[in-house]
Amino acid sequence: MSYRPLSLDDARTLAERVLSLGKGDETRVTISSTWTGNTRFAANEVTTAGGATNTTVSVTSTIGKRRASAQTNVLDDRSLARTVELAERLARLAPEDPELMPELAAQQYTAVRGFAERTANLSPEARALAAQTVLSSPEVPANQLAVAGYIEANAGVAAVATSRGLFAYHPSSTVTMSTTARTSDGTGSGYAGRGSTDWAQIEPRSLGARAVRKALDSRNPQAVEPGQYTVVLEPQAVADVLPLLIGAMNARSADEGRSPFAKRGGGTKIGERVADERVTIYSDPADPELLTRPFDDEGLPIGRTVWIENGVLRSLAYTRYWAQQQNAKPMGGAASVGGFGGGGGAGFGGIKMLGGDASIEELVAGTDRGILVTRFWYIRSLDPRTVLNTGLTRDGTFLIEKGKVTRSIKNFRWNESPLFMLNKLDALGKAEQVRAGLVVPAMRVRDFTFTSLSDAV
Repeated sequence: MSYRPLSLDDARTLAERVLSLGKGDETRVTISSTWTGNTRFAANEVTTAGGATNTTVSVTSTIGKRRASAQTNVLDDRSLARTVELAERLARLAPEDPELMPELAAQQYTAVRGFAERTANLSPEARALAAQTVLSSPEVPANQLAVAGYIEANAGVAAVATSRGLFAYHPSSTVTMSTTARTSDGTGSGYAGRGSTDWAQIEPRSLGARAVRKALDSRNPQAVEPGQYTVVLEPQAVADVLPLLIGAMNARSADEGRSPFAKRGGGTKIGERVADERVTIYSDPADPELLTRPFDDEGLPIGRTVWIENGVLRSLAYTRYWAQQQNAKPMGGAASVGGFGGGGGAGFGGIKMLGGDASIEELVAGTDRGILVTRFWYIRSLDPRTVLNTGLTRDGTFLIEKGKVTRSIKNFRWNESPLFMLNKLDALGKAEQVRAGLVVPAMRVRDFTFTSLSDAV
């Protein structure tokens, strides 16, 4: 049975039912109606499949300078009334918030077509067939590999309404598929993954072939001394670290001197060069390759934001409160750009970094000596002031010599900042959609710091 999202009229009617029950100074209703379906495969066979649908209603009540929320997924009148009452009771008990902003009145939103029927109709049978396409591929040699993977499809509706007359509604879908191949001797591992709003953009056979090829090529890795190397980062590796930089673009942190974008002596670096001139990064919910929600949890519109343009810092994320304090324009989704190292991008219009024309093969060919990295994992923050992080390489790390991949090497622990990387940029590859709301290029970076070896595959 296919999923049908909550209609605009039904969402509005539900929101109005809840708002009519509110007795506080202000009320906000957030509706999330979702479907998810997933399939796992491991040890060369499909192992599990699952699915769930759920509709939740969150009620946020404001009484004076106090605010609190309560949530339910039981939608009869009695349960909704009880949830509103609980939110109001909690609000009376909450401490006063000196930075509390009033709820929003009606807003204008960009139309974003982020819902794909193919994704919402991705049945267990279709997901199993995709998994089988990988497992039965002729690229998988018998008894040499263990292949595993995961497929997850999501579809749903987000709606926000306030007692001041705001109503926002957005249907969306996302789908991801990843696969990992491990050699039977345990020395080689390969990974490939892709995500989009539309299942038609996912190519299971191609993903499987890439993972298998990397697993076979990465067998029997040899140790190479840690140090600073030129690296060729595949789009997946770039996608693992670039959102950490956007997560640090919080205006308040910069204004208060706690950010890599704080200017010495006061102020921010907006208008200053912070990266190589080839670097342009922006967010835009309406971009055909991003298609993210055009409003945040408060109902504030999310529009196009250019973060870095030709290496120059153009924007930082201002919440409504901090924008009021600084006489600046607030940004929808700014609350999700609140820390150092957080933020996957979808909360404020996705992330897109423009690329060049080079293929990965061409980036490798232009490298005299370096390391090819498939992806990073287990990433942790080291220094918020520089966005310095640490992590490990994984699932295919290779030595490049005189423009050719010559051998598999052991994985590394690394200490590096995406901001440093964008200042040591040597060349850009083609931009690719790695997952829904995230488009990044492969890149070649000078002097990437590897600190130690790892025996993990």
